[in-house]
Amino acid sequence: MSATTLLQPKNPAVLPHACFHCQDVCPDDHLHIEDKYFCCEGCKMVFEILNTHNLCEFYALDANPGHSLKYQRNAKSFAYLDDPEVQEKLLEFNNGQTAQVTFYLPQMHCVSCIWLLENLYKLDTGVVHSRVTFLKKTATIQYNPEQTSLRKIAALLASIGYAPEINLGDVDNAKPRIISKRLAYQIGIAGFAFGNIMLFSFPEYVGMDPETDRWFANVFGYLSVLLAIPVLLVSARDYLISAWNGLRNGRLNIDIPLCLALLSLFGRSIWEIFTHTGAGYLDSFAGLTFLLLIGKWFQQRTWHELSFERDYKSYFPVSASLKNGLEEVSVPVNRLVPGDIIVVRSQEIIPADGILLKGSAQVDYSFVTGEAEPVAVNSGDKIFAGGKQVGESIEISLTRRVSQSYLTRLWNDQAFKENEQGQVTKLADQAGRIFSWMILVFGVGAFIYWAPTDMAKAINAFTAVMIVACPCTVALSIPFTLGNVMRILGRNRFYLKNIKTVEAFAAIDTVVFDKTGTITNVSEQRYAFNGQTLNAADKVALRSLTKHSAHPLSRRLYHSMPDVPTIVPENFREIPGLGIQGRVEGREIKIGSANFVGAEGQGLFFAVDGQIIGCFEVKSRYRDGLMQVLDFFRKIKPASLFSKKEKAHTQVWLLSGDQDREAALLSPFFPERETMLFERSPQDKLEFIKKLQRHGQQVMMLGDGLNDAGALRQSNLGVVVAEDTNNFTPACDAILHADEFERLPQYVQLARAGVQVVKRSYGVALVYNIIGLGYAVTGGLSPLVAAILMPASSISIVLFGVMMSSWAARRIVH
Repeated sequence: MSATTLLQPKNPAVLPHACFHCQDVCPDDHLHIEDKYFCCEGCKMVFEILNTHNLCEFYALDANPGHSLKYQRNAKSFAYLDDPEVQEKLLEFNNGQTAQVTFYLPQMHCVSCIWLLENLYKLDTGVVHSRVTFLKKTATIQYNPEQTSLRKIAALLASIGYAPEINLGDVDNAKPRIISKRLAYQIGIAGFAFGNIMLFSFPEYVGMDPETDRWFANVFGYLSVLLAIPVLLVSARDYLISAWNGLRNGRLNIDIPLCLALLSLFGRSIWEIFTHTGAGYLDSFAGLTFLLLIGKWFQQRTWHELSFERDYKSYFPVSASLKNGLEEVSVPVNRLVPGDIIVVRSQEIIPADGILLKGSAQVDYSFVTGEAEPVAVNSGDKIFAGGKQVGESIEISLTRRVSQSYLTRLWNDQAFKENEQGQVTKLADQAGRIFSWMILVFGVGAFIYWAPTDMAKAINAFTAVMIVACPCTVALSIPFTLGNVMRILGRNRFYLKNIKTVEAFAAIDTVVFDKTGTITNVSEQRYAFNGQTLNAADKVALRSLTKHSAHPLSRRLYHSMPDVPTIVPENFREIPGLGIQGRVEGREIKIGSANFVGAEGQGLFFAVDGQIIGCFEVKSRYRDGLMQVLDFFRKIKPASLFSKKEKAHTQVWLLSGDQDREAALLSPFFPERETMLFERSPQDKLEFIKKLQRHGQQVMMLGDGLNDAGALRQSNLGVVVAEDTNNFTPACDAILHADEFERLPQYVQLARAGVQVVKRSYGVALVYNIIGLGYAVTGGLSPLVAAILMPASSISIVLFGVMMSSWAARRIVH
């Protein structure tokens, strides 16, 4: 590469002969490009790669974006990734044109890392796109296996400082890390330094006069400095980087006051030790850092316990059709094991990887790849979890267990729902910003007040204010309290997408119910056929066609004729909201609404070659507790933090694709006739939700996920009611097992109670901070005591949120 052609990337100032890429000290100056020096060939190579692809903005996003590559792994160390058996274990998806893998990248630490990893496609044209989950330090990468390979991608990641950590033994039974190695090292260094600095400070603790033996006092002071330096550079590094990034971006985050306290303690101690004017406060400095990290560990540990139960123990309350000889049995997805043969019908999600055994598969992988065009899969080919079958029913032999964590990650993809903040999250962000400014004002004010009379007390007061105040307690309450609510609801077969879903329950002022499969109990519905007598061929055609549909009415018809044989229909097609059609034994069969088959009247019509044979009159059975559920929603009031207006009650609507023949039966449940809307297509349902939202209403939609996916996606809170069927859709926010329908009011009350607990946590945090700040500004609060109080407050808020939400669950859910 010619030096004259190099781009000049923006980069923060570095020390002379500090590595331009990783900021480590260069051993000499022989590795350089123009005025940019590098500590090793690896760092130099990464710079050349980024510069060649116009990606040097990487260096402008963070003060220390890169990692040292002195000990980088070479491409040969990833040769095993070319093994088809290894790829089979690692790849989440691979249809020949698109493959997907998720790597754990422990080196990820800042916004520059995210930016670079999500621009991998610029470094390797075979990469389609990459998506980073920063909290879990994972990157999900989609690539074209015809243009690149798993081995090349892993080698590329290693070459730019993000070598993936791959443990093949954990692929099938992956467990989340309780604590990262990085945090463990940081805690170990801080704890070791804290204990030894306290030992060196023992003579001062017992009141010995350092002047009687100045030599020992000086030596112990210098040793304390040597121990404190790694604490500053390693253990406190994340806090310092976060504070620096906040300042560079013009934002005051909660780490800035903490870093001011740490740096003031460290700087004051260095001054006192080297000028022999005092023993310093390095024990408080190391102790504060150690306790902060212990608080972080406790948070990670608690969050691990909550998320582990959600991702690995609690399963979606949906079922799959397991083939048992000639019969089908509905079983929960968590009971499926490799070797099981399942039947997947039109519009159903494939729950686990497998091999296609029977049927014509047209799989929509938009849930996984974002591409909605159905992919044809031949018998004997592999078929992947997360795909949706859009044609006739198929049989799949499973090769893997259902991965709850994988489905949860797909479900939480931001593409399926707008990323809106809940009310309590907005309040936490606002409170955090305001409180950070208040801490600075109080700290500076206390320093100015005491400085003229007592500089030591002024520094003490400033340091204590920076430490004891804890704006992060407000932010901590949200994930732990609402995460615990999610865990409890999951145990009760009400599975929520994320904590934003819990928040959404508090703001709902309009509830919309679908009819069939939502408020009706399909398993107890009855049918009366009016029309020509069905001959054997008609019954075969009827059962053969309904076999391939996942719609509740089709399933009920199919199971009502167990002795009738079936054959595979040709050109099977299901039109959501209208009906199904196909050719059976050379005859064109249609089953569906009057408009679909060209008839007049109400009911489910059966037509052969354009001739109406008859109509099934459906006699619905409404779910137990329906009246109590509707009354509950009509009585509750939306809880708003920001709006002064409060609606008298929640509006309740019924949307149905059926005709209005059941209007009289439904009138006791919906006394106001205008709240029942019939003959609504899936598009009509979507437009109705949009209309409500245009009028400022927060809408909760309950449906079966089949003909109302668009409305569920558009609503502020979409809930799918699952009844021993695989009707999971990524468009929803929650899944409720049909057997728990009558307990829905309890679950909504618990979710709203969780939001109330968060609000009470704000009050607890406010009282703590008022008392702590009031004492700290007097200069009488020791920095070490403040260092104990600060993480103790964080832990107490976490415990308060978890315990109060658990108590609310015992009180409400029964």
